[in-house]
Amino acid sequence: MTTYILIAMCGIIILMIGALLMRPNGIDMSALREDNARLRERLSERLGVLAQNANELKTISSDMANFKNILMGNKQARGTFGERQLEDLITDIMPPETYAFQSVLDTGVRPDCIIRLPYPPGDMIIDSKFPLESYNHMTSDDNPEMYRKQFELDVRKHIDAIAEKYIIPGKTADVAMMFIASESIFETLHREFTGTVEYAARHKVFIVSPSTLWATLNTIRAILSDIKIKRVAGQIKKELDLLLSDLGRLTERASKVSQHFNLAQTDIEQLQTSINKITPRAEKIKELDFDK
Repeated sequence: MTTYILIAMCGIIILMIGALLMRPNGIDMSALREDNARLRERLSERLGVLAQNANELKTISSDMANFKNILMGNKQARGTFGERQLEDLITDIMPPETYAFQSVLDTGVRPDCIIRLPYPPGDMIIDSKFPLESYNHMTSDDNPEMYRKQFELDVRKHIDAIAEKYIIPGKTADVAMMFIASESIFETLHREFTGTVEYAARHKVFIVSPSTLWATLNTIRAILSDIKIKRVAGQIKKELDLLLSDLGRLTERASKVSQHFNLAQTDIEQLQTSINKITPRAEKIKELDFDK
């Protein structure tokens, strides 16, 4: 591409120089040389910019080739790419305590990601692997129809594997998710393979892309926040009930103490009455004359 640009610019320069040479002889040659020098300078600047753009296009082309190698290369590279994209999505949206990567289940399998949810529904598994070989053949080979059937068969086998390994009654949620890292593949699957999408739904495996997983995770986060608020509200209500019970017992005991005080006050008043009766009698005895 850079070579073609240079050839085109050189042709333009030659034509401009030829046009200048065909002008009448009365032209000022010194002014012509100055104009020519400025023109060469501007052309040199433009060629420099074009060369830089060509290098940037070459870099972009290299990056695109690397990305294509990831998607169409070996299975391990694609798996790593899908896992990385899944990890970035989840860590950006979900609180750290609500997920785990590459954690081993009780059955010994190691899913790509576990979304921690209270039971029910239980932990939800997300699988980021996807059978892409037949899809690549379907979109690039001369006999796509044969590979269409193979692609559909591979996807259904993968759905069966997810349902069998990651949907465990009593331990996990009764649904799982199959993550597809490519929006175009996700769109193709829903547009051209609706039977496979329905097959996944019947087996309780939800097929998600980066955009749909983003929406799903935000919904799950909102639900978890609501559950947390309700749990805290329940704890507050429980403590309030205990506090009211303690206040009731305190009121009862205070009433008993008040009754004791009332009884003591009555006894003191009766005692005071007896003292008041005894005192005059003592005074009368004191006034008696025992000498006569």
